[in-house]
This record gives sequence, structure tokens and C-alpha cells, in this order.
Amino acid sequence: MIKVRITKKGANFEKISILGHAMYDEYGKDIVCSAASSIVTTTINGLLAIDRESINYLVSNKGLTITILSTDRTTQVLIRNMINLLKELEKNYKGNVEVK
Repeated sequence: MIKVRITKKGANFEKISILGHAMYDEYGKDIVCSAASSIVTTTINGLLAIDRESINYLVSNKGLTITILSTDRTTQVLIRNMINLLKELEKNYKGNVEVK
């Protein structure tokens, strides 16, 4: 299961951790993993294109952690959009994605 963990400080997002594997299908055919990866990668690339100082991210063998460094509106809106898309994925694949 892909587990998305969200940390906020007040109204602002501080950290997002994406851990695990969807296990929907075999490697290379897992559409849930592919969708989650596309959502997260597109968000990271968009944020870095707008402001290279808005986030830091770390990829490990366990998953991905995004540390949100900026509280500006654009950064927060794009992070919220990413979370909303992951929640939509969770609705359709409850046994494969969990967003908390």
C-alpha cells in the first residue's frame, strides 16, 4: 500500500511522505503506482520550475519525502492540489493508497 503522510503547521503544509508500493499489479504494470508517481513528480517539477527554494525532497529506498520550505500561496496551492489528486486516487483504490 502507498501511504501518504501529511504534516501541517497551522494552515500550511510542512512535510509530505509517500511510502510503500501500491501492489495493484506486477512491476511495470501497476497503474496505481504509475498514477501516484505521476501526480507527485509533476507537482515537484512544477514547484521547482517556479521557485527552486520552495521545497526540498529526498528519495530513498523507502519512498519520497517532500519538505515544504515556502508558505507562499502558489506553493501551498500546488501541494494542496497534489494531496487532492492523491485522495481521489485513494477513493478509487482504497486497498492500495492511504492518505492521512
